[in-house]
Amino acid sequence: MKRIALAFGLLTVLLLNLNAATGPQKASNDQAAIRATVTGYIESYFTSDPARMEKSLHPHYLKHTISGADGALRMTEKTSLQMIEDVRSGKPAGVPASERKAQITVLDVTGDIASAKLVTPHWVDYLALAKWNGEWKIVSVVLRENGL
Repeated sequence: MKRIALAFGLLTVLLLNLNAATGPQKASNDQAAIRATVTGYIESYFTSDPARMEKSLHPHYLKHTISGADGALRMTEKTSLQMIEDVRSGKPAGVPASERKAQITVLDVTGDIASAKLVTPHWVDYLALAKWNGEWKIVSVVLRENGL
């Protein structure tokens, strides 16, 4: 009986150590995958690549854009289909190459959901993501235009 208890105890310690060893690796892998999804999103916007944009978006994607000043704020919305069509039509191509800079910060990852922040010279995005069929997808964005 003592041998069974000892074996069970050792097995438990081994499994806890194995879980602790893979936990940070999984978090690191998720953060890299989230960063890659957000990078694909912004680069597809800058380069008018609708296929890459579509790959980064969840089918239920919704973007809220806030613009204007305190007394006259405006909010507009875009669905994934509208966003892909905008990219397909080349509308974002007006951003000069010198201004196609983006800083991406993964803010939090909890299981299969995450949040990230994307900062460009002209706007700031807060993104909510979900792991969908094994891939990180952008579910929603709140964008605030700078300088307005």
